[in-house]
Amino acid sequence: MKIKNQLPFLLAILIVSVGCKEVDDSPSKPSTLRNVFENAFYIGAALNFNQINATDSVVTSLIGREFSSITAENIMKSMNIHPQRDTFNFGEADKFVALGEEYDMFIHGHTLIWHSQLSNWFREIEDSTEFAMATEKHVRDIVTRYKGRIHSWDVVNEALNEDGTLRESIFLKKMGEDYLASSFKWASEIDPETDLYYNDYNMTNLKKREGAIRMVKHIMDQGIKVDGIGMQGHWHLNYPSLEEIEQSILDYAELGVKVAITELDISVLPNPRDLQGAEISQNFENNERLNPYKEGLPDSIQVKLANRYRDIFKVFLKHKDKISRVTFWGVNDGQSWLNGFPVRGRTNYPLLFDREFKPKAAYDTIIALKKRFDSELSSN
Repeated sequence: MKIKNQLPFLLAILIVSVGCKEVDDSPSKPSTLRNVFENAFYIGAALNFNQINATDSVVTSLIGREFSSITAENIMKSMNIHPQRDTFNFGEADKFVALGEEYDMFIHGHTLIWHSQLSNWFREIEDSTEFAMATEKHVRDIVTRYKGRIHSWDVVNEALNEDGTLRESIFLKKMGEDYLASSFKWASEIDPETDLYYNDYNMTNLKKREGAIRMVKHIMDQGIKVDGIGMQGHWHLNYPSLEEIEQSILDYAELGVKVAITELDISVLPNPRDLQGAEISQNFENNERLNPYKEGLPDSIQVKLANRYRDIFKVFLKHKDKISRVTFWGVNDGQSWLNGFPVRGRTNYPLLFDREFKPKAAYDTIIALKKRFDSELSSN
């Protein structure tokens, strides 16, 4: 590799390492994400179809080495795992769980109730009572299948509008707001030991944050178990602010629940119309201005990305007692959904591993940050 290509890595390490004491690596504990963060929180990744099927042994080995938790990117969503009313497709989900067990990982299920990527047969049910019964069976059957094997679930995904009110989803229209509490109740009755989460994007925004807190508190006030709130970290180089991220963690933790950063990626590309979040129904037309790094990421942006990850992980480490899991939404840049959202056909660089599964400057930066954090703790 040419020295020029190493520049972002060297710069990023230098930025976080100034003033850092030496920390010796144990020969039995190489400096992987999994090992370095093992005393802080689970470090996870969302896996795609090929990764779950272990089509590349080198990639599979990297996943097992670097991550202590996994989430299925798509194969456990309704349209894939329950395509027909009387037909479940458990094959891929079984492989996903088996992979996690093989590498002794924390296994997270995504997702039981979501209005998007919903099986068409749900929409064909007109009677509200029949719809509620079908929804209950969907939840109970899937949780039963993986009882004792999946350690946590996104029970309900993206049920809120940006102003904190409930989204007019098919579940709200057919079942009323009771569908929220009922979904958590059904899952907890089947597997009382699994952790149950509410998961959503833009959870750092004040109005949505307040709505999420009201909603979760309302469920808990009924004596129904909610173990955690998932903050989807679909963030950018400049926003949300670190203050918004930190205050959100504090506010959710005040409920007495765990906080998970569930879908972390940092877009480096221009954002059309200041779009925030992950509303997948939105798409914009591609153009040169919105896709500036087709040939590769400039060193200056590589360093900005590393610094952004460093600053965010400083917040995470400061509040590691409140955070259960940090999950990247993908393993490498080529896999990222941000290559197609909110503009199709772009080239984005939001994760810690590049398109060849090589660690980027951001990877080295947060490893160095965690070592410095541990060194400072041990010296106090």
